[in-house]
Amino acid sequence: MKIKKGDTVQIICGKDLGKSGQVLHVYPKRQAVLVENLNVYKKHRKPKRQGEKGEIINMARPVNISNVLLMCKNCNRGQRVAYKGSGSKKTRICKKCGRDI
Repeated sequence: MKIKKGDTVQIICGKDLGKSGQVLHVYPKRQAVLVENLNVYKKHRKPKRQGEKGEIINMARPVNISNVLLMCKNCNRGQRVAYKGSGSKKTRICKKCGRDI
């Protein structure tokens, strides 16, 4: 996976199209990422004890990795990513400007 925890990504489809946020968690087996304050849905929670009220909670759901692009700091928008290897070290570079991300 080319996206890691802490990266800034841009959503390229769905209800949050064009918005960007920071990656909180990566799920490699599911090919998904959890992005801060994006893809938020409401969950209705039942009361657990007598006398308590039910509540509506906003929860962020994971987004498929194919629906996000890594943000380039130089281009200031979502771009495709390539790897550049020098010895034993691999770095991610922007496909458009060619600089390190």
